[in-house]
Formats: sequence, C-alpha cells, structure tokens
Amino acid sequence: MIQEMPLEVVDLRSDTVTRPTGAMREAMMAAPLGDDVFGDDPTVNALQERIAGLLGFEAALFVPTGTQSNLCAILAHCQRGDEYLVGQMAHCYRWEGGGAAVLGSVQPQPIAHQADGMLALADIEAAIKPDDAHFARTRLLALENTLGGSLLPFDYVQAATALASSRGLARHLDGARLFNAAVAQAALMKSSAELEARRVAACFDSVSVCFSKGLGAPVGSALCGSRDFIARAHRIRKMAGGGMRQAGLLAAAALYALENHVERLALDHALARRLADGLAGIEGLQVQAPQTNIVFADLTGDARERSGALLRHLAGHGVLATGLYRLRFVTHLDVDAAGVDRAVAAIRSFFGR
Repeated sequence: MIQEMPLEVVDLRSDTVTRPTGAMREAMMAAPLGDDVFGDDPTVNALQERIAGLLGFEAALFVPTGTQSNLCAILAHCQRGDEYLVGQMAHCYRWEGGGAAVLGSVQPQPIAHQADGMLALADIEAAIKPDDAHFARTRLLALENTLGGSLLPFDYVQAATALASSRGLARHLDGARLFNAAVAQAALMKSSAELEARRVAACFDSVSVCFSKGLGAPVGSALCGSRDFIARAHRIRKMAGGGMRQAGLLAAAALYALENHVERLALDHALARRLADGLAGIEGLQVQAPQTNIVFADLTGDARERSGALLRHLAGHGVLATGLYRLRFVTHLDVDAAGVDRAVAAIRSFFGR
C-alpha cells in the first residue's frame, strides 16, 4: 500500500506536491460524471466554460498536464516547418522533452533572457525570419508568466504581444502559474486577481493554465482560445493520448480550486517572503527577493561545494528542496508559517556548524 508523505515533512520542492483538501475531495466525490471523449461529462464541460469565461475566451479544453496543454497549443498554432519564438528558460522549450519538435516538426527559436527575465523586444524582432525558403516560417511567440516565480510586468506583456501581432504572429501564454501572477499584479494595481488574470489573458490568442500547482488540484490544466483553435487543439489532444473518460472527477477538483484557492495564493506569496527574510544575511547564501511563491538561494564561495550535503541535512530535518548551486524553495497550501520557520532553522543550523 502506498502511503502519503507524513504531514510533518515540510515539502518545498514544488507547488505540484499539494494534496487535495478535505473539501476538495468531497467535491470530487460528489461530481456528476459522463464520458468526456463523447463530450458529455457535465463537470468537465462546466470547468471548460468556467475557465474560458473567466479569462475572456470562447472555449477551453481540459487536459491532463500543462506539458500537453502547451504541446496542443503550439501544434494548433503551427504546422510542420514552422517555428515558435520562446525564451531559453521557458518551460515549453527547456523542460517539455522537445515535444513540439519531436511530435510536430515545429522548430523552437530560443531567445536569451535579459537579467530581469524578459525577452528584449529588439531580440524578438530580430528573431522573426523573413519569408524565404531558406528559413522556417515564424508563426508564434510563446511567453511564460510567472517565469521562475517572477511577474512579467504588464506593460511589457502588452508591448511584446503587440509586436508579435504587428508581425503576423500568434501569441501563446504558458500561464502555468497565471493566477500567482494575477494575485501579484492585483496587489500592485489595487485590483482583483480575476480582473488581472483576464487583462493578461486578453493579450494572447491562447492561454494554458495549470490547476495542479498553487491552486492545489491533484491533476489537470486547461487550454483556452477561440472555438476554432480549441477544435484543432482537441484533435491534437486525441493524438497525444489525452482524451479521458470520467474526467469530471478531476475537473471537479479544478472547479473547486478556481472558486476557493485563487485569493489564498497571497498567503503563499507572504510565506515566500517570510522564508527569504529568514535566510537573509547567511554567509554563503545569496537570496533573491521573491515576487510570488518561489524563492531562489544561490550558494556562494565555499558553500557551493557543500550543496549536496545541505540538501541531505535538510532532508534529515524533514525539509525537502531542490537545486544544486541554486536552491529552489516553493511555498504552497500544504506549507504554513511554522513549516517555513522550521526550514529557516534547518538551513541556519547547517551554515552555523
């Protein structure tokens, strides 16, 4: 029998490790079900209508993973021999197995990030190929928000997508943590997370949203776009093996998350700041101030040689993290202030030895 990880473990590896709350499990068990491949699962249909309407699109498609959502988006926008412009550190380029190239013969054109994580507008412009038989056809600009936990400034999102549109490119957003971005942007704009999510989404032709990260659902993402675009993406989902049957069981968790877990992301952001503040001043550790729920800490000097020992030390104290010379800590709904304080104490005890 597979046992769940004990609650006393402070798991900061990712916000993907969250488990459904009791209320979410109840919603899953109560969900009316059908067969989504036949299009008659009422809970899946309700989720698709809800997320499409929330973000201002005509339609949406529920898929098992964010990787599949991005794949369906790229292949629905592009044909064989086309290319998409994307950041070097973007998830849909670096960490999705090269799916668009392998499965769709769509070439990525990676662009180096600036120090602030953005792609320079001049670099985007320069990467667009002329209409010439020697080149792949540039069809799409893909951005990610948040990127490494950092919020893309809204004026930059507007400028980059306007540039792409002026050059005839489609625009896709990997919004795996779109609602983290929306909560952070809402705090800056004195607005609501729902309004800011919709404003960001309005800059794009398609948006992928993940439910299984900070929103706390166990599985699933949604791809949003026009009805024609989603019809193309639906065919690609079928080819990729993403058609599920009584998927309403999972869609119910995503619906619950949308209704109950968006505004609470601000708590995760506050815990990330608490963690960063607690690690400030440690010799050998350079901590970046977080904008959302991800904290990066770079090991410096002699500490770089002890990264493995540090992770083992943390695990021995019931704290899990990832990284090598750059450690990553992610806060989420299964982490509280006491857990963050335990993590800080464990890290400080290692450096104080």
